[in-house]
Amino acid sequence: MARLALASLAGTAIEFYDFFVYGTAAALVLGPLFFPSFSPLAGTLAAFGTFGIGFLARPLGSALFGHVGDRYGRRPVLLVSLLLTGLATVGVGCVPTYSSIGAAAPLLLLLLRFLQGLGLGGEWGGAVLLTAEHAPEHRRGLWASFPQIGPPVGFMLANGMILALSAALTDGQFTSWGWRVPFWAAGLLALAGLWLRRSVEETPQFRALAETGRRADAPLSEVVRGHWRLLLLTGGALASGYAVFYAVTTWSLAYATEHLEVDRTVMLACIMAAVVLKATVTPLAAVLGDRYGRKPLCLAGCAMCAVWMFPFVALLRTTDPLLMTMGFLGGLLGMVTTFAVVGAYLPELYAPRIRCTGAAVGYNLGGVLGGALTPIVATALADGSGPPWGVALYLSGLSVLSLGCFALLPETNPAVVRPRRGPGAGTEAGAAEAAAPV
Repeated sequence: MARLALASLAGTAIEFYDFFVYGTAAALVLGPLFFPSFSPLAGTLAAFGTFGIGFLARPLGSALFGHVGDRYGRRPVLLVSLLLTGLATVGVGCVPTYSSIGAAAPLLLLLLRFLQGLGLGGEWGGAVLLTAEHAPEHRRGLWASFPQIGPPVGFMLANGMILALSAALTDGQFTSWGWRVPFWAAGLLALAGLWLRRSVEETPQFRALAETGRRADAPLSEVVRGHWRLLLLTGGALASGYAVFYAVTTWSLAYATEHLEVDRTVMLACIMAAVVLKATVTPLAAVLGDRYGRKPLCLAGCAMCAVWMFPFVALLRTTDPLLMTMGFLGGLLGMVTTFAVVGAYLPELYAPRIRCTGAAVGYNLGGVLGGALTPIVATALADGSGPPWGVALYLSGLSVLSLGCFALLPETNPAVVRPRRGPGAGTEAGAAEAAAPV
């Protein structure tokens, strides 16, 4: 399990590194380089628009790779999705700016960002099922949380590299070529990830499906026809976590450097400190989910986010590094309380034959609702000299919506479900059957 968890964590870290390095670059430099004729606000909105394209591509990637995972195995998904995302990220680092090739520059940026999202949409389902389907039942939440540690690790790698470059280079050097270096580094990271995953074994549950001939012929069609309400509920449930994460890591970076004139190096350091602490809490929250159930943790995380968004904005406005870090950390702790357990929760909601598709599409649908729109909406709401309370209201409202969606979802932890429903309720089939009517 330790070897499998490491391979899973390393892959998600590398894939999310690719995804996050784009978000940071969009907040800092992509607007003036690729949309120079726009005003500063419009340029930032346009850069965040290309950022959002990646989220729109993620459900498509999860449907495409989910089909592969449910028909041909979880292992091929892990390899192909990592290769696609790595190549697209290196490509972003090679795109000439608007001053060199005109309108073709932002168009190429959009295409490569779309391919990034397509690959990442497949990554999460494969990585989570690799650990969740190998893990012992009573520790499934803990082992399935390791892929969830990958995103903060990827974020730290991305922002750490940009922070180092930002500190070492002049503004002119960073804008000219320094921002490209983290994108080029993605190629080496992708090769390292492929090497780590080369000997990963197929999961026992998929092998059993293949041996008995019970694989789904059209998993996406089966998920949409039979579990459409469950799909929408999981997307809505995860939207607030995505929104809070990208409000902290992407929108606040752009807002503080442009409106509050905080040094970008200071902002990157504050955000990174909060993300490091978030990563350390992930396994602890997952263990609590194994003990007390997935649903209570998810409800508590959404409630924390709903309450904290106004203090988050107030602390950001102080421009004090310690207070800003506290604001970031409060939001991320609420988010991770939920996301630490979804690696086990979402797969348990679906039967094994459609699990790769159902879990991945639901997860990435939440990314569209929360991650794609938040930087754009928040930037528009914060266009003014006063405190951006509209951003806090938007994030709090989304958290309440997610709270309601989680309230309508069933509990799936076998240790909690079995005593409630009888001897068969905690099995894989029992969890899926309990979820199906939702």
